[in-house]
Amino acid sequence: MGLDGSATAQAADTALRPPVFIGSEIYRGSSYGAWHPLRIPRVSTVMDLIRALNWLEPGQYRNSPRAKPKALHIWHDPAYVSALQAAEAAGSVSEAIRMRHGLGTTANPVFPQVFRRPATSAGGTMLAAELVADGGVVHVPGGGTHHALPDRANGFCYLNDPVLCLLRLRALGMRRIAYVDIDAHHCDGVAHGFHGAGDVRMFSVHEERRWPYTGAIDDTAGGAAVNLPVPRGLNDTEMRAIAIRLILPRLADWAPDAIVLQCGADMLLEDPLSRLALSNNAHFDMIRALRRLSPRLIVMGGGGYNPWTVARLWTGVWGVLNDRAMPAVLPPAAQAVLRALSFPGNRLGKNPPEHWFTTLQDAPREGPLRPEITARLATLGA
Repeated sequence: MGLDGSATAQAADTALRPPVFIGSEIYRGSSYGAWHPLRIPRVSTVMDLIRALNWLEPGQYRNSPRAKPKALHIWHDPAYVSALQAAEAAGSVSEAIRMRHGLGTTANPVFPQVFRRPATSAGGTMLAAELVADGGVVHVPGGGTHHALPDRANGFCYLNDPVLCLLRLRALGMRRIAYVDIDAHHCDGVAHGFHGAGDVRMFSVHEERRWPYTGAIDDTAGGAAVNLPVPRGLNDTEMRAIAIRLILPRLADWAPDAIVLQCGADMLLEDPLSRLALSNNAHFDMIRALRRLSPRLIVMGGGGYNPWTVARLWTGVWGVLNDRAMPAVLPPAAQAVLRALSFPGNRLGKNPPEHWFTTLQDAPREGPLRPEITARLATLGA
């Protein structure tokens, strides 16, 4: 079977209706703070790039709603949701709330939109579930906050919008749901939410010995998950092998009603918070393959802490979902969006390479298929 998944393509074709992009202006100027890894613009840059490329047809853009507290209570503790709202209103939290709910920490600071921003991400992913109910494709780059726990902020994540999306798909009648996570960090919050679930299959490829230090290869989340921790330097060749030998055949056998992909940009070589070496081609190839395995596909964002690589990846995702040709050289309006970015406080921002301004697609980063990857695939029966 090729990575395009053609050997297991279902009769239902998600390309029958135009994909939908869900965004919001709340991401523009919203930051976790001047020294936080999420100080950089991400979703707003993707929105600007897509428009600069004229890649939005009429009716494709949807403004993300903000999830109401009652909608969040389907998984999040009401006391925690109330604490999050109160933190935004007051601009601070007590020591008791910090200890109880993980708010006001270095990783999860209180910032001016500390409730509205994650509630918008949650509203976007739940809307995505509704939009694909009858089949379709949605890109919601503001989603993907996969670490949040029911009553606690965790790992830069305040609300777990992937969990809320999966629960909404379940409520809409999906009986077999697949969640694929290719973020550098293990999706501990999602694994917590669907431990032992019979109707959800989770696949996580993540860097070994990296926070949150969960997702061991023998951890099956009660039979609901396949975890593959990978060593530093994961290359495109190895990611292709993982997809072809493990993820795609298992998904084809599962025949999911819906697939949700958490498309973290921190697997890319230039990301400052991981030590992996993928090009964005690995993500694009994964999306092309997954699209053919289910009549419903939702692609979220996730991690990613280099403003240029995040913007180029998630914009390219939208291009792939719309079967757009990647321009060899970006038009001046799109280049202007990328040239306007900065990366204060990081060495990668001091002398960015020219291709970060002029292209979306990376050069391939092929390499050896290392014995440890082959051995781990064998351990998983692949």
